[in-house]
Amino acid sequence: MEKSTLAQIRDELLETYAINDAMNQLLLANLDPRVWRAQPPGSQGHRGRTIAAIFAHLHNARLRWLRNSAPHLTSPAPLDPHRGTMKQAAHKKCAAQCLRMLAEALSDQPGKRVTRFFRDSWMPVWQPGGAMFCYMFSHEAHHRGQILMLAHQLGSQFPAQARGGIWWWDKLWKQQGLRSRKP
Repeated sequence: MEKSTLAQIRDELLETYAINDAMNQLLLANLDPRVWRAQPPGSQGHRGRTIAAIFAHLHNARLRWLRNSAPHLTSPAPLDPHRGTMKQAAHKKCAAQCLRMLAEALSDQPGKRVTRFFRDSWMPVWQPGGAMFCYMFSHEAHHRGQILMLAHQLGSQFPAQARGGIWWWDKLWKQQGLRSRKP
């Protein structure tokens, strides 16, 4: 029996969030360590957000989403934007827990424990669902763009397999053990 269209969409959203972290990991694995804490060009007089701080922000935003929307899921420790290491940023538990939170939020099963998406204390609470996924994915995509741009501005080029690799979704799906989207 074929899955319903809604179940198929739910599964594809979850798979896409799974490759979302694969994109982050691809950039992190190919990042020149010399630019990890380098100050952004033009940040004299004030400290701009470094690549390390951007990765810490991604991690810590996930922690807020988990703490506020799925407190029953355990979370790793926050990352310090000034002291966090590349190895700490590569930790995958936070992404895995966000995927569990999304799976529960998108579930049509009764008794699910994720009943709201609480993005931050100053933002309105949303019902969990497709908009929750879109917000989480677009937030991270925005910061991936910042990381690519900042590395370039700092004189570091990502290799083509990383720079272009975030767009090779079929390859990322396969690497994650997910099914291809080919008809």
